[in-house]
Amino acid sequence: MGEETPCGMMQLGFKKAKPYLLMVGLQCGAAGMYIISEVTLKQGMSRFVLIVYRNAIAALTIAPFAFFLERKIRPKMTVSIFIKIMALAILEPILDQNLTYLGMNLTSASFASAIMNAVPAVTFVLALILRLETVKIREVRSQAKVIGTLVTFAGALVMTMYKGPIINLIWSPKTSHFVNSDDSSGKHWLTGTLLILVGCAAWSSFFILQSITVKKYPAELSLAFWICLMGAIFSTALTLVAEHHPGIWAIGWDSRLLAPVYTGVISSGITYYVQGLVMKTRGPVFVTAFNPLCMIIVAVLGSIILAEKLHLGSIIGAIVIAVGLYGVVWGKSKDHIAPLPLTDEKDGGQELPITTTTITIPAVARNNNHKLAEDFHDPPKTP
Repeated sequence: MGEETPCGMMQLGFKKAKPYLLMVGLQCGAAGMYIISEVTLKQGMSRFVLIVYRNAIAALTIAPFAFFLERKIRPKMTVSIFIKIMALAILEPILDQNLTYLGMNLTSASFASAIMNAVPAVTFVLALILRLETVKIREVRSQAKVIGTLVTFAGALVMTMYKGPIINLIWSPKTSHFVNSDDSSGKHWLTGTLLILVGCAAWSSFFILQSITVKKYPAELSLAFWICLMGAIFSTALTLVAEHHPGIWAIGWDSRLLAPVYTGVISSGITYYVQGLVMKTRGPVFVTAFNPLCMIIVAVLGSIILAEKLHLGSIIGAIVIAVGLYGVVWGKSKDHIAPLPLTDEKDGGQELPITTTTITIPAVARNNNHKLAEDFHDPPKTP
């Protein structure tokens, strides 16, 4: 075999790094979502209306790409797949977005993003219950995933139960245009935390169900379109029940327009598509393993732009969560590269790629090759 060219090696390296680059990009986009959404909610926009516009804009943005790019690969819609799509719309646009926005309004953007770091651990537990993940307790990688999950829960518990003194950062301004005079984060901190945790569970359930649905409906753009469309329909019905003042639907050339457009295009449309794309090869636990990056970005931007107050309990809990999350990610990475035994197709298993480069020639083949070599060097005489 010839040596690989530098161009081929670069393409191979990019292919391996592609899932990581995509997830890092999503976390940067998610950080912007937390900041912009809190600014908009603090200025009085209804979270119900924000969710309606967010999912409607996402559906309109994805629709042309899904229609033209997936015409030949889009599978036929079935009743089972449509029920899963409706369940996905309830889990994420309805439950997670509503509860997270409400909890973030009662606490802060940086706190909400830190609590959402528990999503990978919750996703791992749900995947384990549904047998999408396997644990062999004698193996180091399985021990890392279990211990990391427990440590992550401990960090979330610290952030919930202990607030601690305020930590003033050097670049934090004393006041902010976006902070209300009545600080509700102290009075409703526990309520907001519990709401975010329930939203965290709904978000984890969404990841699990999306990873199952994308295997039955392997058209990521079309699936993202249907989730956003059903989310817009369900959230519209919920808004009509919860809000009765027509003025809440008004938007202007300010954050009331920026927030729906940004969250719709970035946080819903592109996020659903990229998540489904990465899940097909790496699974739901890998997709949720990059949340600490979002937490760090939101903490810095929140303290600069929103003048958010960072508490000692939040910092300690976030560090504990990040440590536990590293254990889960490390164990998951070892799962991805660990060689697995080949299974026979008769047993219903799938044939796995051979990772070793050593080729062993069977004895019969060696004897045949030896016989051919003898015949070649010493051909039989003709009578």
